[in-house]
Amino acid sequence: MALVLETTGIRLPFVVCSPSHPSISPSPASPPPPPSLGVAVLRMQSPPVNSLSLDFLTELCINLEKLEMDRSCRGLIITSSLSKVFSAGLDIMEMYGKSPERCGEFWKAVQEMWLKLYGSNMATIAAINGSSPAGGCLMSIGCDYRIMADNPRYSIGLNETQLGIVAPFWFKDTLVNTVGNRAAELSLELGLLYSAPDALKIGLVDQLVPEDQVLSTAQDTMSKWLAVPDHARQITKSMMRKQTIDKLLSNREADITNFVSFITKDSIQRSLRMYLEMLKSRKA
Repeated sequence: MALVLETTGIRLPFVVCSPSHPSISPSPASPPPPPSLGVAVLRMQSPPVNSLSLDFLTELCINLEKLEMDRSCRGLIITSSLSKVFSAGLDIMEMYGKSPERCGEFWKAVQEMWLKLYGSNMATIAAINGSSPAGGCLMSIGCDYRIMADNPRYSIGLNETQLGIVAPFWFKDTLVNTVGNRAAELSLELGLLYSAPDALKIGLVDQLVPEDQVLSTAQDTMSKWLAVPDHARQITKSMMRKQTIDKLLSNREADITNFVSFITKDSIQRSLRMYLEMLKSRKA
């Protein structure tokens, strides 16, 4: 399994881990929130870069649903167990050389991840302790608040156009809701990746902290979010996000069809092959 779920003060009978991905205990420098808060910390650990494969997304959605159904869980912090990377985004291998049926199944899982995260009743914080391009950025901006490591080597952004891929309307809408129309337009058309300081400047992240303080700051910040009565926060969140969510829900099948039609084009498959070959040459 590719995720570790740590729960504090909530009645969840499971911790997601496996022998190949051992559970990681909270750092001594990052004490858990008070038990009364009911906060879960979900750590992504799918080496080498937490790519969002179909299996990974399925596991993530299952855990998000379990947390959502547990009323004692009020907050969720998402972070990475890997060094230097939060998530490298969608797994290219899920889009290259696959059947239309498989591509459709994969895209439905991407939609589901976003719907569960963006529409969650929990207060959600992305503790971004590494680079977060493309789908990793989507996951981050799906959260209520983003705290990123103050490291200029780390980057974040929706850089799909650099790979010859077009970010769908709901990626675009989420980014516009986060940074505004003009910044989103430049980001999407140019496929920009922002350094941590530049991401803070445009509002793509909300806070920069030293790398070893990302999780502890997220936990402290979560306490402030949960000081607000849940019902008031949840209704306000729904009011802000419902229109964006409903737009995908009413066009979900068409969005899958459009993605499959686009990603299986010969020209797009060639672009993906060239990108994969470039990655191989870098490793060699």
